[in-house]
Amino acid sequence: MNIRIITLLFIMAIVSASGYDACAQNYQHHMKQTQIKLQQLQLVTKWDKVFPQSDKVNHSKVTFVNRYGITLAADMFVPKQATGRLAAIAMCGPFGAVKEQCSGLYAQQMAERGFLTIAFDPSFTGESGGEPRYMASPDINTEDFQAAVDFLSTLDNVDPQRIGILGICGWGGMALNTAAIDTRIKATAVMTMYDMARINAHGYFDSMDEEARYQQRVALNNQRTADYARGYYETGGGVVDPLPDDAPQFVKDYYDYYKTPRGYHERSLNSNDGWNQTGCISFMNQPILKFTKEIRSAVLMVHGEKAHSRYFAEDAYRDMTSYTHYRDNKELMIIPGATHCDLYDGGKDKVIPWDKLETFFSNYLLK
Repeated sequence: MNIRIITLLFIMAIVSASGYDACAQNYQHHMKQTQIKLQQLQLVTKWDKVFPQSDKVNHSKVTFVNRYGITLAADMFVPKQATGRLAAIAMCGPFGAVKEQCSGLYAQQMAERGFLTIAFDPSFTGESGGEPRYMASPDINTEDFQAAVDFLSTLDNVDPQRIGILGICGWGGMALNTAAIDTRIKATAVMTMYDMARINAHGYFDSMDEEARYQQRVALNNQRTADYARGYYETGGGVVDPLPDDAPQFVKDYYDYYKTPRGYHERSLNSNDGWNQTGCISFMNQPILKFTKEIRSAVLMVHGEKAHSRYFAEDAYRDMTSYTHYRDNKELMIIPGATHCDLYDGGKDKVIPWDKLETFFSNYLLK
């Protein structure tokens, strides 16, 4: 080959490579500048919780954004006369509830005991952003908890080394899943937990076999087709209403909380039209508790003796403590006589172990 042609090709290669490097650098520079943007949410300013407001804490609405760009709404509770950097706890749940219900009650109570707390609405629900509405995701909902930790870690009045989380019902499982991945979390409390992957894949009490799961997949995917053809997502209904006479006791318990003045809220999925019928489809083949035995931080699990969901907590606790290195800071507490919903707001007998929760979080966040 002519030496001039070889030289020309060599120069072209250098120029092309330089151009590629410049493009790559520009692209990388652009990626480094990707911004975290908060969406402007329309937040209710009046007190619209299902529990009375405390005069011992300061309350405000706050927003923060998760890694998928969804802006989340939360209630923040700060002890009055608090000074310095506080220990903080992020709370969420139950699955299908809003922060004006159980999680807000827990957040206010723990703020009265000296912690800065937030109770947030998950993505696609309540006052939080995310479209389409009424969807759930094992990944995005775990990320919601991590985003709450992001937010708390950057507040001037929070010690980023003293952050915990608390999950109720289906968000108890999410809390464990978050603790397994987020090393910033120093303590996790789990109240009356559900494993949402297990319940979707296996049904209540693991009653679904492979054929039943297949038929459920068929139905859900047919529903996807129908939804797309219509141009909207059909909801599945919240807690059954009217309540059948032969409903299982735990369904009656749900009704007593979500459908009566005790816990009804206009933005709660469980109180109204429920999740989209396809809203939880991804839970069917994405287990969320695979690495809980690797959680090194402290975990307290609380469940009712008579709760239909008790097996979720007992199995999760057994799996979590099966790894010998990290057992000593894990505890399962069974409340005598309590049902699943009794731990939502204390029930008639006021069974929520507030002193135990305070001691647990104090031991691992304040010392």
